[in-house]
Amino acid sequence: MELQGIHVPLVTPFAADGSVALDALERLAHDALAAGAAGLVALGTTGEPAVLEPEEKAAVVAVCRRACDAHGALLTVGAGSGPTGAAGRALAELDGVADAALVAVPAFLRPGPAGTLAHFAELAARSPVPLMIYHVPYRTGQPLDAATLLELLALPGVAGTKYAAGGIDEETVALLAAGPAGVLVGDDPYLSPMLAMGAAGGVLASAHLATGDFVELAEAWRKGDADRARALGHRLSTLSRALFTEPNPTVIKGVLHAQGRIPTPDVRLPLLPASPGAVQRALAALR
Repeated sequence: MELQGIHVPLVTPFAADGSVALDALERLAHDALAAGAAGLVALGTTGEPAVLEPEEKAAVVAVCRRACDAHGALLTVGAGSGPTGAAGRALAELDGVADAALVAVPAFLRPGPAGTLAHFAELAARSPVPLMIYHVPYRTGQPLDAATLLELLALPGVAGTKYAAGGIDEETVALLAAGPAGVLVGDDPYLSPMLAMGAAGGVLASAHLATGDFVELAEAWRKGDADRARALGHRLSTLSRALFTEPNPTVIKGVLHAQGRIPTPDVRLPLLPASPGAVQRALAALR
């Protein structure tokens, strides 16, 4: 599997009665794919999977599966973020459902680089679908250096990584300098510079909005059109920063609701809806 392009990790819209608004989710899915997104991510962090019931998760995945099939796009499903045994069981349930699995480095356990490598080697050998390793140390508490990430990317059954290290540092530079395939940017404001350094695309909550522009940015860097890419990159980075001033996905949901694309801006506790000011600033950045 070749992971590239812009993938949208969909929010889970909620209706006024608190149920999942599957019709709104379906519209969001088709909108993103029609605008050129290479794929969708269901049940990523942006989709609030920790607060969804099992039947709600299944319904979300089913909607996204239909949309991806209609557009010939890739469906990645977030799963298997716990300890190795439980993660393996969660991944087994994706057989015939997903094209790939987004699997975070185990949180809180801090198994170290060797333990992380052993964990993913076991999962990749057992998983019915390729893995996209979610490297997000500010959530998991487990930083990984470039050498470890390159070992992980070389594992059979690992298709790539969602790289969200919180910025661009020497490990980012070392990773991309090695030229591995399948590095997708997970920190939205850093998409353009990381594409310029060789990243293959991004998994971007910001791409709910101005999806076509994010797709164009990735294509501009791929074609070497630096002038166009820089102009787009600066503008989209400003939008992304505005969308992440409060906990994700609260501001994005606020903007989508203001646009009439989802029925409410609601999230489930422990998240709270975004402040009106944050939503208005994001709308201004979008304009």
